[in-house]
Amino acid sequence: MSDTARSQARHPRRSGLSRAGRPMAGLVVLASAVVLTALWAMVVGTSDIGLPDVYRALFEFDGSRDHIVVTTVRLPRILAAILAGASLAVAGALMQAVTNNPLASPGLLGVNAGAAFAVVLALVFLDDLPARGYVWVAFAGAGVAGGLVYAIGSIGFGGATPLKLALAGAVFSAFVSAMTTSILIFDATTIDSIRLWSVGSLANRPMSNVLGVLPYIVTGLAAALLFSRQITTMSLGADVARTVGQNLALWRIVSGAIVALLAGSAVAMAGPIGFVGLVIPHMARMLAGSDYRRVIPVSALGGALLVLLGDNLLRAVFPERTIPVGITMAVLGAPFFVYLARNRLRGNN
Repeated sequence: MSDTARSQARHPRRSGLSRAGRPMAGLVVLASAVVLTALWAMVVGTSDIGLPDVYRALFEFDGSRDHIVVTTVRLPRILAAILAGASLAVAGALMQAVTNNPLASPGLLGVNAGAAFAVVLALVFLDDLPARGYVWVAFAGAGVAGGLVYAIGSIGFGGATPLKLALAGAVFSAFVSAMTTSILIFDATTIDSIRLWSVGSLANRPMSNVLGVLPYIVTGLAAALLFSRQITTMSLGADVARTVGQNLALWRIVSGAIVALLAGSAVAMAGPIGFVGLVIPHMARMLAGSDYRRVIPVSALGGALLVLLGDNLLRAVFPERTIPVGITMAVLGAPFFVYLARNRLRGNN
């Protein structure tokens, strides 16, 4: 027996605490990074505002220009980045667990595209729809899109394999995106109002929009945490889930509803931001292991940090320009997707 094994045998509790402490330390580091990045985002922009002025804008508002910028421009944008990143990352983690597909994410499997298409249809044909109504429209679009992609990917021998789901999602996303673009081309008013939103943007998000989706995102995140034990079981495979008596059909529906709620809310607020739900869950599992009671909170904080950091870097480097954060996420995420796909193909061969 090695010295390490002897030490763990003599002190099992201590070694268990050490393993359990690593994800907790990671959560603390991620939460601290999110807070620091949010403070940085409050300061930088077309005009730099010092931290003392930021504090006074939040707690001693006097109506000055800097205070208005902080409370009506930067704060809603920061909150939107945190909420969108957290919801998309957790949605991706759930999709990868339920489908046992490392390539699954709201962007790649057509969920974001379906939600965006539904919102555009509502903008064109339902002019008097209240702001919160778009969340439900996006939720419905995301749910229908996810169901269709899963059904298409299940056709043929072998069922819904990871590669078939990825291909079905790519084809569905391309088709729905083309339909969305066609609608916008024939409706100039709509395309002017949502041009940046359609590629994933946090610019010009009023606080009312952020607060409108907040209850839905909080509900989705809470539900994901509440059912994390069942999600962990599903991530081990269908055979294991059936062995322990889990109702797979029921929990797939529940998980799909949570994914649709999270992704739909994020798309309704910030547009279809891609690749967050692909990259972050992999990093979360590297840090937290395979237990989704830890993977979900790590994914939420990691997604919030990634989107917030990506958006803030754009504002710091190009303060006079409005560049959608969706472009940055695509630049970062596309190489990661190619890496995962190549590894998957090598494994199959």
